Amino acid sequence: MATTSFKYNVRDKTGKVISGKLEGENREAVATKLRQMGYIVLDLDEDRLAQLNKIQFGTSVKAKDITIFARQFSTMINAGLSLTKCLSILGSQSESKELRDVITQLGRDVEAGQSLSEAMTKHPKIFPPIFYNMVRAGETGGVLDEVLLRVADLFEADAALRGRIKSAMTYPVAMGVLVILVVAAMMVFIVPTFEKMFADMDAALPLPTQILVNLSNGITSWPGLVFAAVVIAMVLSFKWWVGTESGRYTWDGMLLRTPILGPMQRKSAIARFTRTFGTLVAAGVPILSAMDIVADTAGNAVVAAALRNARSAIKEGESIAKPLGESPVFPSMVVQMVAVGEETGALDQMLTKIADFYDEEVERAVDSLTSILEPLMMVFMGGIAGGMVIALYLPMFQMVTLVE
Repeated sequence: MATTSFKYNVRDKTGKVISGKLEGENREAVATKLRQMGYIVLDLDEDRLAQLNKIQFGTSVKAKDITIFARQFSTMINAGLSLTKCLSILGSQSESKELRDVITQLGRDVEAGQSLSEAMTKHPKIFPPIFYNMVRAGETGGVLDEVLLRVADLFEADAALRGRIKSAMTYPVAMGVLVILVVAAMMVFIVPTFEKMFADMDAALPLPTQILVNLSNGITSWPGLVFAAVVIAMVLSFKWWVGTESGRYTWDGMLLRTPILGPMQRKSAIARFTRTFGTLVAAGVPILSAMDIVADTAGNAVVAAALRNARSAIKEGESIAKPLGESPVFPSMVVQMVAVGEETGALDQMLTKIADFYDEEVERAVDSLTSILEPLMMVFMGGIAGGMVIALYLPMFQMVTLVE
């Protein structure tokens, strides 16, 4: 069983506060273990540093490979084939060698008497918690083929959502990189050539030209190297800060408040939460376990914190809708539809409807963002390149004016 390391602050029977680390399957399991030890849990957070040490790099398995595996697996089970036979066939035909090896190992473990979900937990870099938790629920309810189809649908919907956001950001990022390369090339190769020509003219340079020449000299000499080193240090510091729990929470909160990207981030997070939660509920995963999973897959630390707070309230007997409504992250429409879903016993269907709605909202936001950014980037790039060309030719225009 895959475990996660958690940092805790607890109070013992004498009132003394004790800090430490403990591993468990999830947050609830660790909290239960601490209570059984006679402690009152004050604070319990995932130990990110310990998790980084456990990361296994170099996996060649893509989300598409897992989706195809789940869909084919479902079809074979529905056709009446045994688990071991399904895994044997799938292990021989997967395009990914790494996935073939993992599937083959799953077959061996299942043949040795382990459940499929238990065997999957041994490969956390291939099968995420949402996968093996849904498989476990499918095994318990005898609907493994239906659950695997739900997993495939969920992965495809999530990939489509991420693809829409990436497509919106590809153009501005590509244009930004192109601007940087053009400016750098002009500063390093073109401006120094013009500078030699300006020196032969023996005349005072216009202010824009002088600024451009000074910038070029700074970039091509040791101050430029110092500046580059400072920029690299700032980027590395930022990546470290965002990697911390408080840094990620602060940065994600800032992203949610940005004028253009914020609403899109919020909508995509809500779409991912509702679709994942709805799929888990429909598969028969317990509500508290499902809340743990959706918090870990929310994609935004602020949304994840709101979901964890909601989970705590649900554990104390609250409805799902009430704690969600107390968070500013979730719009009132989402809260009201969740409440209706709880009352009517159709929570999974209602969550799917919310996800479909916000998927369309994200698509519209992406189209709107693209239509705004494309002309802005063109104007920005043209302005920078045109401004540099004008600054370089200003001394020549000045000479022509003096000669006339």
